[in-house]
Amino acid sequence: MKLISWNVNGLRACLTKGFADAFAGFDADVVSIQETKCQPGQADFAPEGYESWWNSAEKKGYSGTACFARRAPLSVTYGIGKEEHSHEGRAITLEYPEFYLVNLYVPNAQDGLARIDYRMRWEDDLRAYVCELDRTKPVVICGDLNVAHNEIDLKNPRTNRGNAGFSDEERGKMTELLAAGFADSFRRLYPDATGAYSWWSYRFKARQNNAGWRIDYFIVSERLMSRVKDSFILPGIMGSDHCPVGLELDL
Repeated sequence: MKLISWNVNGLRACLTKGFADAFAGFDADVVSIQETKCQPGQADFAPEGYESWWNSAEKKGYSGTACFARRAPLSVTYGIGKEEHSHEGRAITLEYPEFYLVNLYVPNAQDGLARIDYRMRWEDDLRAYVCELDRTKPVVICGDLNVAHNEIDLKNPRTNRGNAGFSDEERGKMTELLAAGFADSFRRLYPDATGAYSWWSYRFKARQNNAGWRIDYFIVSERLMSRVKDSFILPGIMGSDHCPVGLELDL
């Protein structure tokens, strides 16, 4: 089973930059996207052979997630079980017989960590949510998690220490999530891979110079790691400031 995740930074914009061709090229069973920045029906994209589910933010042109799947899930859930987090379209869960797939667009802590208190509440509630799911069956968490966990996961760790996405608080919450019975699939398979990034600033020719961050993930329940055939990053696919990441499961 092949899964793809991609923060498209506005689906309508990405559609003008080759999204449909990239989507077809994935040949994936499920494609999860983040930062759709649109309401259902606003983007002209309905790939043949796929069903879709959308969770849009109440605020127009902001946030949002969507999933496209060849195989209908047993159930679909929106949000992470807390009303506080139900307004920005940041989570969709597809339940399959073998696992839950949780598509996430995690809130950014913002400049000066202006939203760090909210981010910490989100992290604790998310961890409780996926741990509850994990009691029933394994979980695959994918999406833009808005944190580079370790220094190897960004080009310039020293100058970014304490900034949004590389604060001690956010990194600590990722450590807590993994300690709760989950694995960072890419880093587990490629512990020493450097220069492996999924997001680049539009400034300073960052992508051209590969001065990036790895903030897009496939996190899996520990007991599912033995079924992971590969976890990969597709930096050559353009159209957003993020690139797609993928997971292949042997089910």
